[in-house]
Amino acid sequence: MYALIEFAGKQFRIEEGSSIKVPYVDGKVGTKVTIDKVLYLDDGKNKTVGTPSVSGVKIEGEITSHGRERKVVVFKFKRRKGYQKKNTHRQEYSILKVGKLGNVKISPSKKSKTKSTETKTAPKMAAAKKTTVKKKKPVVKKASPAQPKETKE
Repeated sequence: MYALIEFAGKQFRIEEGSSIKVPYVDGKVGTKVTIDKVLYLDDGKNKTVGTPSVSGVKIEGEITSHGRERKVVVFKFKRRKGYQKKNTHRQEYSILKVGKLGNVKISPSKKSKTKSTETKTAPKMAAAKKTTVKKKKPVVKKASPAQPKETKE
């Protein structure tokens, strides 16, 4: 059983119990993290592809540690101008331990609320469509008077 998720603008392939290195997540070690953007889910029997994400599926995770990557040198220069800048950078990351890949049941009260909001907006949309547009009169171009041609003498 595995899934493809989107977390912090990046995509990861995860399995239950696996650990992934993600960009830094604010929170202490041991904090629970919920991932809602599941792009693909394979549970061994069924394969579900999201459009763009699978609805009703969430994944629980836990922050196990934080760290910093190796130092990266950022060197800027412009040739023949004497301009050089050297800088360094260390990207922070967090390691998440993936818990269960599971489905979320949506309560019926949430479903009824979404239906009621749709019916409220529908009359407004219908009223907007009923407005008539005045037709413009066709433009008729007038012919310019012909100018006599000059003759060479």
